[in-house]
Amino acid sequence: MTSTNPRAGWEKIGNQFYQKVQLYESIFDPDLELGNYLVAGAPYGGALALWRDKSKVARYRTGQSTKPTIDIYSSSGQLISNINWEKGAIKGLGWSDDEKLLVVTEDGIVHCYFGLHGDFNPFSLGHGAEEYGVQSCRFWSHGFVALLSNNALITVSSFDEPRPKLLAPTPEGEIHSWSLIPPAYTLSRSVEVLLSIGNTIHVVDATEAEDRGLSDGPFKHVSVSPNGRFAALFTDDGKVWVVGSDFQKKYSEYDSKAKTTPTQIYWCGNDSVILAWEDEVHMVGPDGAAVKYYYDDQVHVVPDIDGVRLITNESCEFLHKVPDPLEEVFRLGSTSPASVLMDCIELLEKKSPKADENIQRIKPSLPEAVETCIRAAGHEFNQTLQKQLLRAASFGKSVLDLYSSDEFVDMCEDLRVLNAVRDYRIGLHMSYEQYMRLTPERLIARLVSRREYLLAIRLSEFLNLPLNKIYVHWASQKVRGSSADDDAIRETVVERLRGKHGISFETIARAAYDEGRSHLATTLLNHEPRAGKQVPLLLNMEEDEIALNKAIESGDTDLVYFVLLQLKKKYPLAAFFRTVSERPVAAALVESSARAQDKELLKDLYYQDDRPVEGSNLLLEEAMQQPQVQAIIDKLRLALRIMTDAKDPTALMHSKGLTEATQLVKMQEAFDKDVSDGSGSYVGLSVNETMFRLIKSGYSKRAVKVQGDFKVPEKTWWWIRLRALTAARLWGELEEVGKNKKSPIGWEPFYNEVLGAGNTRLAASFIPKCTNLQPSERIEMWVKCGLISKAGEEAVKSKDLNALELLRDKANGQQLVEIERMITQLRPRK
Repeated sequence: MTSTNPRAGWEKIGNQFYQKVQLYESIFDPDLELGNYLVAGAPYGGALALWRDKSKVARYRTGQSTKPTIDIYSSSGQLISNINWEKGAIKGLGWSDDEKLLVVTEDGIVHCYFGLHGDFNPFSLGHGAEEYGVQSCRFWSHGFVALLSNNALITVSSFDEPRPKLLAPTPEGEIHSWSLIPPAYTLSRSVEVLLSIGNTIHVVDATEAEDRGLSDGPFKHVSVSPNGRFAALFTDDGKVWVVGSDFQKKYSEYDSKAKTTPTQIYWCGNDSVILAWEDEVHMVGPDGAAVKYYYDDQVHVVPDIDGVRLITNESCEFLHKVPDPLEEVFRLGSTSPASVLMDCIELLEKKSPKADENIQRIKPSLPEAVETCIRAAGHEFNQTLQKQLLRAASFGKSVLDLYSSDEFVDMCEDLRVLNAVRDYRIGLHMSYEQYMRLTPERLIARLVSRREYLLAIRLSEFLNLPLNKIYVHWASQKVRGSSADDDAIRETVVERLRGKHGISFETIARAAYDEGRSHLATTLLNHEPRAGKQVPLLLNMEEDEIALNKAIESGDTDLVYFVLLQLKKKYPLAAFFRTVSERPVAAALVESSARAQDKELLKDLYYQDDRPVEGSNLLLEEAMQQPQVQAIIDKLRLALRIMTDAKDPTALMHSKGLTEATQLVKMQEAFDKDVSDGSGSYVGLSVNETMFRLIKSGYSKRAVKVQGDFKVPEKTWWWIRLRALTAARLWGELEEVGKNKKSPIGWEPFYNEVLGAGNTRLAASFIPKCTNLQPSERIEMWVKCGLISKAGEEAVKSKDLNALELLRDKANGQQLVEIERMITQLRPRK
């Protein structure tokens, strides 16, 4: 990369240019012997996972650990971490787009490592993987397929929520090689697997296995291009075919003339194929032309979206197609406007007037030339050439009258970021296209997982991205890795994060708890402002009472219910009630919830709280809902027993009421047997309702007994009797009642009830007894009964001439004659 020759490393294959750029040199310790390792690389210039190849003999070095590890390196050879591995034979080693490392063992257990430092989530493939064993795996951006020894194929399409699924049954026979087409590039939107069996290729998806009808196999290698459109097949006689992934068209053929089969075939972008042997690489272009690269020791090929990394002990190189903007500017003999604009910079430095001539000559195409130089700067790895290209673009846009500088400014920002992470100390060497696909947010996440916090913070500030996740990750790591005492760590973390927005202390506290530092976790949680984040962790930490207090303080009833539910599952009932009873809000919520959903719990609560009245009332409610009389009596007796044992001063009154309720139910049961009135059961009626129905049904003597037994007040008894007799139209009994000299409720109710029932004759008999009413009121009562003459007599008694004159208007016939006589009698004589 030190050379400023823009065409350094360019090779023309057919009509296209390819470039091999040295990214880093002297990257691995020579003693590492990279040739003895299997290497898997994460996309977008990501980390490298090295696993010792057990099939190769390695030289023992003094002081070398004999424990097997998966070693994680950057592209520049910087060791990131060692993951201890004693979990069985590895049959699959791959990476996801978000730099999760997937390790698949022979027995079908998958370890999904996140964060590059040993934290993982395991899951099992199932579907016979343990019985038959995994043979090999193929990965794509967010999933993989595992091939079992019985030729079964199991796919996992998400690492966050893995749900292994079996693909369609595969044909029998030896599988010579296989590859896959990711779901994003298939019509079925299911992963498709290409299997080389016999002389043909079979395509297997979720529902079927289809023979593509080829006859020139067996194919020793099958590889699908990143965009899923093409497949490269390596034949038994050393030829490479490039065909459409639908196997309808053959695009090119290349004869490698190699006597040994390549170790692997990869795609370099979407338009060239890489054949890799231990120390030799062939790159085959679109028309079958090829270029060969030779190495002194083993080379590992790591494919990416737009090229491949070539890793040896000595160097890390990037082989890719020269992007169109760079070719347009730097191609030998190019006369494009962008190339002319680039030449103008050299002429300007020489103060040549030809610079102005050239700029005027390309002025109509100058906006396109400026844009091409900006894009070429993005694709260029050499920083000196980047600056020259940006100077050319700057000069070109200064000549233009109107030109938006947004693209230029954005590219300057992108290059500052890219050059920062390409530094050998970071080792994240990615192309501009990879950076655009990865996005700045995910690049920051990669820096954080490498614990490059300072650079992550500076780049985030530069790009106006949030910083909270970086600080939280730093603090969590501080908690995990520090040997200082809890209070010192808490002070360091809190002081560093003071005033920072969006900090989740719950995440930091959880990290402390996972390390066995419960006291530190509890003190850190005090700084978490969101109770909803505090409470679950406090429950996990067995800090139940603190969790309940925090939930109550938050005022969130759902959160309080959540804590109470956890405590109820965990504690004995007595301990649960003791905890709740000390907190009125919690007690009220438990009571209201139990009343709606769990009456047994409510009884236990009332008993624990020594609330016999509420407990007996609850039993009384239940008694009224029982279908059988004996069950009602049993419930009432149970309620009475609670009240008998109680020390509550109101208990005596409640006990008396329960005793009477039991007595009433027994009487009602007897009435149901003896009284047949077709009105349904007496059980469940109140005392008053029972007396009403008995009187109405003609059983007045039984009603009198009920009144006596339950000491029903005289006034209440008279009202019930009046209304029951009226409802039953028992006028004779009402007349008998009317023979009494006194009525505790007066006689006016008798008049009103009977009149309302339509018996004016009987109603009129009660008017003379209403001696407490005014004459005018009695007059009105006579009128309502239709007895105008009687009303007149009432008016005469009270000497009310006006009332008589009003009555005259209502009278007719004989009654009118009577009223006229009364008026004459009262009218004063002249």
